[in-house]
Amino acid sequence: MEFWIPITIAAAFLQNLRSALQKHLHGRLGTRGASFVRFGYGFPVAILYVVLLHQLAGFAIPKINWTFALWAVIGGLAQIFATIMLVHLFSLRNFAVGTAYSKTEPVQAAIFGFILLGEKLTVGAIGAIITGVIGVMLISMARMPLSWKNMVTALASRTALVGIASGAVFGISAVAYRSASLSLNGPNSIMQAAMTLACVTTFQTIFMLVWMAWKDKGEIFTVLKTWRSSSLVGLASVFGSACWFTAMTLQQVAYVRALGQIELVFTFMASYFLFHERINRMEVIGCLLIVAGILGLLAG
Repeated sequence: MEFWIPITIAAAFLQNLRSALQKHLHGRLGTRGASFVRFGYGFPVAILYVVLLHQLAGFAIPKINWTFALWAVIGGLAQIFATIMLVHLFSLRNFAVGTAYSKTEPVQAAIFGFILLGEKLTVGAIGAIITGVIGVMLISMARMPLSWKNMVTALASRTALVGIASGAVFGISAVAYRSASLSLNGPNSIMQAAMTLACVTTFQTIFMLVWMAWKDKGEIFTVLKTWRSSSLVGLASVFGSACWFTAMTLQQVAYVRALGQIELVFTFMASYFLFHERINRMEVIGCLLIVAGILGLLAG
């Protein structure tokens, strides 16, 4: 098995865990606060990760260049606003469906990867990704009769537009992170990913603190009061991001994000067992199509 595959599955699981914790926090924190905790409580661990790789594994610390800085800022800002949209999405639909809307990201990431990096996909991979996206569309329509009219209505709804926009911006951030990591030129993919993660999360923390201090200082104190729950979000986020960044350094973004759709399997489990949200037959079929797309991608 290629190294990027188990790393991506681990990243998807940790991302699902982080989203579940963020949904739980959203009742006590505002959208900005619930989004901030993934960065603010995670960046010290990201820095420690770089230090340990340098001190214990003997990996050289990569030299930062302007190309890296540009892509890191683009990716960091894109991820912030995509996260805000995703957290807001949870208040519009249930946890599973809210996450499903954002999972149009693989197709969008493939497009951005082709435009920005010149990355190409095989015919089989394109078919597998489309299968997964059809599964996402079925999930988005799960609460209404299946018809072309309802499909258009579902995809034109506010919830769908926010979700698709979230997926698009996540796609931009993923391509930017891969570009940033590859621009470091060594010493290896693990250290490149770790350095990218440390720099990006530090930048995101500073940006979000300034934004909250400007818009709502009280939110900062609320984040500090909820440090127990918030720190769990930060830990799940930084470990998940370390896996994502490493996988995207090793493999094209579209492939990594397509496999990452396995998160929806974890999401439905969390939706049912943790949040006690009802799941209907259409949502199950959509989930199975997503799994079929993932298997097709791996088989190719």
